[in-house]
Amino acid sequence: MFTGIVECIGTVLENNPYDETESGGQGVSITIGDAGAILSDCHIGDSIAINGICLTATEFDTESFKVGISPETIKRTNVASWTQGAKVNLERAVSQDVRFGGHYVQGHVDTVANIVSREPEGNSIIFGFRLRDQEYFKYIVEKGFICIDGTSLTVTQVDDLSDGGAFYISMIKHTQDNVIMPLKKIGDEVNIEVDLTGKIIEKQIILTLENQISKQDSTLNTMITKIIEEKVKTYLDK
Repeated sequence: MFTGIVECIGTVLENNPYDETESGGQGVSITIGDAGAILSDCHIGDSIAINGICLTATEFDTESFKVGISPETIKRTNVASWTQGAKVNLERAVSQDVRFGGHYVQGHVDTVANIVSREPEGNSIIFGFRLRDQEYFKYIVEKGFICIDGTSLTVTQVDDLSDGGAFYISMIKHTQDNVIMPLKKIGDEVNIEVDLTGKIIEKQIILTLENQISKQDSTLNTMITKIIEEKVKTYLDK
């Protein structure tokens, strides 16, 4: 679990499409440098969020670490675009003695979005985004949380899907100085993790409704039957 409060900015040293070493696991691996600020208490197997993706450290030294990349991660995220020299946001998994800022972030990226606008507003920057996979749009609400490239941010505006389905965040100067978003340009992809709360609520509502509908004597079915009977009676009494 993470908070979306970026601890430091790392640099991609290598994106290896087939790493035959033990730490590479005969698959895709990525090595991140300039990461000394988060490695003093690192252990093999620790979770580290890189641009919002929860990944497992398979090798490390004082300044760099390696992670393995699964096909699912490649499909869901922008990891394929991490070329040598690219900057990435880094955050260690939350420990019990860390003050919880940001919001509850799993590190399970849902999809990617493209930056569609970037406008200054005072010393802030208003970024606009459009999702690749619009089925996640329903979980994005004004003043709700969203995690973009591992950064916990607040949604300031949501356009209707009929108007293109863009959403916007406002980034203050302090955040600009400590994350990679200001380095990106219009058209670039970012990783998106929507707020888990919306998913949980939706799932519980669906399960409750399915359970109620499947039982003939459930409260919901009883209420529906009563309404229908009252409507029919009113119609027949006319």
